[in-house]
Amino acid sequence: MGAGALASCGELADGNIAATAPPVPAFSFDEIARGVDDTHHVPPGYEADIVLRWGDRLFADAPDFDPQAQTAAAQERQFGYNNDYVGFIPLGTQADGENRALLCINHEYTNTQLMFPGLGADPRNSMTAELCAVEMAANGGTIVEIAERNNQWTPIIGSRFNRRITATTPMEISGPASGHTRLQTNADPSGTRVLGTLGDCAGGITPWRSYLLAEENFQNNFLGELPNGHPEAESYSRYGIPRGAYAWGRFDKRFDVSIEPFEPNRFGWIVEVDPFDPNSVPKKRTALGRFKHEGAESVVAPDGRVVLYMGDDEQNNYVFKFVTAGRFDPDNHAANANLLDEGTLYVARFESDGRVNWLPLVYDSGPLNEETGFHSQADVLIDARRAADLLGATPMDRPEDVEPNAQTGRAYVMLTNNFNRGENEIDAANPRAQNAFGHIIEIIEPEGDFASPHSNWEILLRCGDPARPEFGASWNPATSANGWFGSPDNCAIDPAGRLWVSTDGNDGTGANDGLWAVSVAGEARGTSRAFFRAPLGAEVCGPAFSADGRSLFLAIQHPGDIAGASFENPGTRWPDFEQNSPVRPAVLAIRRSDGGVVGS
Repeated sequence: MGAGALASCGELADGNIAATAPPVPAFSFDEIARGVDDTHHVPPGYEADIVLRWGDRLFADAPDFDPQAQTAAAQERQFGYNNDYVGFIPLGTQADGENRALLCINHEYTNTQLMFPGLGADPRNSMTAELCAVEMAANGGTIVEIAERNNQWTPIIGSRFNRRITATTPMEISGPASGHTRLQTNADPSGTRVLGTLGDCAGGITPWRSYLLAEENFQNNFLGELPNGHPEAESYSRYGIPRGAYAWGRFDKRFDVSIEPFEPNRFGWIVEVDPFDPNSVPKKRTALGRFKHEGAESVVAPDGRVVLYMGDDEQNNYVFKFVTAGRFDPDNHAANANLLDEGTLYVARFESDGRVNWLPLVYDSGPLNEETGFHSQADVLIDARRAADLLGATPMDRPEDVEPNAQTGRAYVMLTNNFNRGENEIDAANPRAQNAFGHIIEIIEPEGDFASPHSNWEILLRCGDPARPEFGASWNPATSANGWFGSPDNCAIDPAGRLWVSTDGNDGTGANDGLWAVSVAGEARGTSRAFFRAPLGAEVCGPAFSADGRSLFLAIQHPGDIAGASFENPGTRWPDFEQNSPVRPAVLAIRRSDGGVVGS
């Protein structure tokens, strides 16, 4: 088979055998059925418990959730909206015998029409300054300590670790772009301090146990028009700024580009947080580049450098990786504190012969110079998309999560879909025009060297219904009618080294979004099994496993978000199913009823 074709026996484009990767245990659970309804489903023998819902208290002084009388002050002390990324940091068994951990959870955006009552057909026209402040407080992230009690994970209200990060939390801008004139505003003429984080989609937990929030669709939060002839006009066009999806700029002028034209340059970064110090100042690490970050999953290379994989989540954009200049020191936490401020950002070119060339985004290298409008490394990082354009990177079918597997030396790229790819634009790595269902690429790093500038690649799955030849889907024949899916989004490698894939857009296949177990090696390579189904209107995020593999955490984002849905009439009232309660995004913990390893 040629490069980019799925080989169910595991044969790669360069003739190597994927099955030679270290063996992993097989999946063993009874598949759930495809379907559409207003609640969630798990396999027989499994239980799913709500850990946290939008509005739940995190602190002893926090008020109970009152959806009819929301305030920013209350929301800053409560669990935020639209939970996306979930990171699990084990704390071990405590003196009282309890097993404890930290959950680090992103809040990507708000569904205004589902959050607030009585807004009418266009919520933006009915918004007030206070309601906008509630939305700002519902964005960002949550750090919460949890305890395992009676076979359930429970939040520790008022834990010393608990923290809310919002769109107004003070942050530091660090790295090569810190202080640059393009990041300077009226409120911050130094260009080194910024309020808040936006569009936090997926993320990551570093080897030194810091928490990364990945800023994605920050363009949505800005409105207004740039002054005529403004130098940022071309750059902002490449990022779709301003989109004006929210009314914030009517009340907070930093979100109006006609007043603060450089404020958008202060978003679109990776934010690093110390989850063990709730008073620490989060840092936007500009060395990792500015684009619509889906996530930032990391792995330690054989020489000790740390590698972070990142997708730029928009159709016809790119896959990146960042390699630190310094090396991870597991015995010296302080030595790792600023590892993400120095290193090299690379963008992927997927060659037709099955190789990946990682192209460095370095100022005054190749086309990245003053002749093309770059005057410093800061410029290159601020306009990472345009730099990747000039380097000839491969435009991909909406790259989302990129997850490395330290056990096998491979990484998995979720490519969600691309309705804008024309017939004359297909290539080996993106083989379908108007790709409605997405695909998954496996990157094979040579001898497990994640820092290598050269890799191999292979398409693991072409998603969609295998019974419809016109879709061009490719699955292992062992995949059942329930096992196939569309629009892969987030993914995780469990402690046994197995791949799990969640979806955002599977509703386009006639079934709700969910989570699937995907085999990547041996005779089962390319086989998928349906494990979880979300309620109507929701996508499934996370996923994250406990260190022992006995708990699986899923974030159920924007449940009830269907055409015409509102606070008064959502697509579902999950998870409370009470007439007077709005639909509420929430985090679930799933476990086997007998306490065994999830999926086995």
